[in-house]
Amino acid sequence: MSTRLDVFDRRILEIVQDNNLATHREIADAIHLSAPSVARRLQRLRQEGVIWKDISVVRPEHIGKRITVVVDVAAEDVGSERIAAMKQRFERCPQVQQCYYVTGDVDFVLIMSVKDMEEYMALSRSLFYEGGHVRDIRTSICMQQVKVSLGIPVGKEGE
Repeated sequence: MSTRLDVFDRRILEIVQDNNLATHREIADAIHLSAPSVARRLQRLRQEGVIWKDISVVRPEHIGKRITVVVDVAAEDVGSERIAAMKQRFERCPQVQQCYYVTGDVDFVLIMSVKDMEEYMALSRSLFYEGGHVRDIRTSICMQQVKVSLGIPVGKEGE
């Protein structure tokens, strides 16, 4: 499903992905539109689902989450019911920040944020072993976050 976006919509999206607290006036000044026009466009972009969520990004270390873990998960069986159960389990887990159902040697890639290795070991038991349907996991511990973003390159119209 694709919403038609003009150059102003794209510029608005660039700005709010960088700073969601930018006022309508600040955005309007930056893209040479009126503040009411920016407000209408933002409302439409939210209603049409182009803007999926408005969130604040929290630094994990400020709340005691010091380890980022990347986990590759291979399913025992790729039957739709088992995959659906795994998706639900991963989606419900608050430590799973991102979950991707992928092609290739593994079926899922998870990005997790945990306090310490003890928390990760407990989660791995419940998510991967007790929850079932997991054939293999491969865990990588992040040594340094080089880039963290959910920003989507907006590009030009027609790209």
